[in-house]
Amino acid sequence: MPNIAGLLKAEIVRLSNKTVRQHLEPIQNAAARQRREIAALKKQIQGLERELLKLRRAAAAGNDQSAFAATDAEPKSRFVAKGLRSLRARLGLSAEDFGRLIGVSGQSVYNWEQGRVRPRPAQVAAIAALRGIGKREAMARLAALDTDTDGAAQKDGGQDA
Repeated sequence: MPNIAGLLKAEIVRLSNKTVRQHLEPIQNAAARQRREIAALKKQIQGLERELLKLRRAAAAGNDQSAFAATDAEPKSRFVAKGLRSLRARLGLSAEDFGRLIGVSGQSVYNWEQGRVRPRPAQVAAIAALRGIGKREAMARLAALDTDTDGAAQKDGGQDA
């Protein structure tokens, strides 16, 4: 009798283990699939965080003006120091005169040309506007700026006296 009881007990254990495995297998497969998906999502998040960090650094350095500063309504212009030098040479202007046309100092123009700093988006737009003019137009605009400055100085001089 003890032999039959042992065999019966072993068979019950075997069948219950088989039933448990059948019920647990889909759950284990789902858990493994979810772990793989979580790992893939973590990798994706790390990649996005690295990209965001690069964009933030570029924006802080002023290198990525098109992504943060320019709006969709404004035409996007790129700035190249060599292009600025050639534009100024084509117009035959000194750095000081070119800066007056844009509304900045000659030293700023010089630093832009040397690649030490980059102009602000509004200044890039002003430079882009000057690309379409010739020497005569540039000289005419400078003359107009001189007459405006002289007229304002005369008005100020007349009021002080």
